[in-house]
Amino acid sequence: MDVSGTIGAILSQKSKDIFSIRSDAMVFEAIEMMGEKNVGAERLNGVISERDYTRKVFLRGKHSRETKVSEIMSTNVTVTHPREPVEKCLRLMTDKHIRHLPVVEGDQVVGVISIGDLVKHIISCQQAAIAHLENYIHGGYAAG
Repeated sequence: MDVSGTIGAILSQKSKDIFSIRSDAMVFEAIEMMGEKNVGAERLNGVISERDYTRKVFLRGKHSRETKVSEIMSTNVTVTHPREPVEKCLRLMTDKHIRHLPVVEGDQVVGVISIGDLVKHIISCQQAAIAHLENYIHGGYAAG
């Protein structure tokens, strides 16, 4: 299957909004923000997800108003860059069982790619290939 394109091409189709929270903020503030926005970071120190909250706060009986983000955020974060091929990111996300991949350029987060973004891109590529082949079959190209 041809999965052409780069992560930068996918990012160009997404919103440029990036939201972040300080690592010394309380988890409650982060959860509150997650309820309102899709969260990212300017400088990537770690990632906090709903899964981090569930496993490291709720299930352990901690309190989100008393626990700092830095205590529960994942710090060994897998990232990609805008020039990375889509196929490589798809493999990486599948192999590591991750649904979101921060896109970093230099030391700045420029976006986040989801597995859904990649699937949508692949479907678009397949539709374009099908349309091209149908056009070819129906004589849309002159024989040279």
